[in-house]
Amino acid sequence: MTKALVHIDSGAATMEGMLELPDTPSGVVLFAHGSGSSRLSPRNNHVAHVLRDAGIGTLLLDLLTPHEDRQYHNRFDISLLTGRLRAAATWLDAQDATAPLPLGLFGASTGAAAALQLAADPAVPVAAVVARGGRPDLAGSDALRAVEAPTLLIVGGADEPVISLNRQAYAELGCVKRLAIVPGATHLFEEPGTLEEVARLAAEWFTTYFTHEP
Repeated sequence: MTKALVHIDSGAATMEGMLELPDTPSGVVLFAHGSGSSRLSPRNNHVAHVLRDAGIGTLLLDLLTPHEDRQYHNRFDISLLTGRLRAAATWLDAQDATAPLPLGLFGASTGAAAALQLAADPAVPVAAVVARGGRPDLAGSDALRAVEAPTLLIVGGADEPVISLNRQAYAELGCVKRLAIVPGATHLFEEPGTLEEVARLAAEWFTTYFTHEP
């Protein structure tokens, strides 16, 4: 296992992140955190741990600086978040250890919209996308229709407003797709066993599409 603290220049800011790679990774997943969250999010770190156990590398990073995150509107600036995510994907593509690997995106909350906007860019080869409790609707109809990477949307069964928003976004996706509703889970998947189910579903999705053409 290789573990390294990395710094990625996005032009306007330098993002700090943690890159962890198993010895023979099948791919690497770039995490896009949601509003008010960070690369230290215990939920995303739990998912990342399960992915690494499944042989998948992970890069968790802060898309916003602490100063930027204190300005609430930045958390919902999907174009800004997408640009930061693009800079991280470009960085991964320039590293010897990660350039040959299929790229996956894992988005939570508003990070899901940024992940889908990036996946809609034909210049960025994304192999698979997973969203947890996300707001894929904020990516916009044009981006959703342009996504070609297989996309899994995971929503809590007790997160009713977000279920409806995910159903709307799901209907616009024209790629290989799945909407998974975790029974009894609220928005943060804090109920026993629910986050474990998110991690299982994500690992299965990425493993499938890192090794097979959609």
